[in-house]
Amino acid sequence: MSDHTVSSGDATGRAAKIRVAVVFGGRSSEHSISCITAGAVMAAMDPERYEVVPVGIARDGRWVLAPEGQRLAIEDGRLPEVDPSGSALALPFDPESRGLMVVAPGEVPSTLGEVDVVLPLLHGPYGEDGTIQGMLDLAGVRYVGAGVLASAVGMDKGFMKMVWEAQGLPIGRYVLVSDREWRRERKRKIDEIKELGWPVFVKPARAGSSMGITKVDSEAGLEAAVEAAREHDPKVIVEAAIVGREIECGVLQGLNDGPPEASLPAEVVTEADFYDFEAKYLDATLRLDIPPDLPQAAVEEVRRLAAQAFDSLDCEGLARVDFFYTGDGRWILNEINTMPGFTPASAFPQMWAASGLDYPALVDRLIQTALTKATGLR
Repeated sequence: MSDHTVSSGDATGRAAKIRVAVVFGGRSSEHSISCITAGAVMAAMDPERYEVVPVGIARDGRWVLAPEGQRLAIEDGRLPEVDPSGSALALPFDPESRGLMVVAPGEVPSTLGEVDVVLPLLHGPYGEDGTIQGMLDLAGVRYVGAGVLASAVGMDKGFMKMVWEAQGLPIGRYVLVSDREWRRERKRKIDEIKELGWPVFVKPARAGSSMGITKVDSEAGLEAAVEAAREHDPKVIVEAAIVGREIECGVLQGLNDGPPEASLPAEVVTEADFYDFEAKYLDATLRLDIPPDLPQAAVEEVRRLAAQAFDSLDCEGLARVDFFYTGDGRWILNEINTMPGFTPASAFPQMWAASGLDYPALVDRLIQTALTKATGLR
């Protein structure tokens, strides 16, 4: 990949296609959700404009050129995953060798070709948390979405809340529990958590898709809930329950250096006790009300707060910001997702479709925005 965006055309005068490496899977517990997202995004990309290079990361961390026709959707209740048997891939770290290298067993590595932009559709640790973003920065490759710092802070619910609190944004009460504190100062941390009142929600600090979350109604269930969260992340956050409606808002990086743009918000309506993994992906009763039944002033306020939350973390590209709307008309920030779920049924694309930007146009905008970014510090 060179310092310009894409070449103007070939010898026949036809416009050159933009080569997009779509990276999906990964080592986190959200591996399958990433695969589902990638399948939907690749299906929506205009083949006349884009040449797609599907890059899967297996659960064990191996990078492979994903075989054509690989299943990337939920079928009969089975979640998809990356087939690790494809041709192995390596990404050179030398900025002069931008691109991907195919490393087939028993063969000399061959160049797959330069790519113009990477679309890292990875959720959770080892992808959405700044790790792949740092690798791509090191290699001098443009990519869709937030940079290293914004990705890392957006992934870590503790630091996310610290930044928002410092910016004067409204957040709920919480207690952070580090690995060392849980092992050595458990009673003190339990006493801190009890001050939040019951119920509380116990979560891995750096996970998504509601993985490892438990609603706890009394001290009796607290230790088991923390241990369940620690299966996903040794760092745990415990949040006081907030009585309110769950509202989400999509944000896009502004065009031509303009301010971020916020979508119409959506209300998550589910019969589940709370918005857990099953409710998000397997509950047929789940619906999104876009826009929600809210006063117009409240809609404008949540869009403003979503854009402010996006800017406060130095986000780029896209994000979904989640809120609670309380009975007395207050907005409380819950979290931000710098690479939200992106199937056509996901909240982020649905909110933008309701705002006038359909799914293919949304994917196109993200790629075109990424192509305008400089590499290196910005």
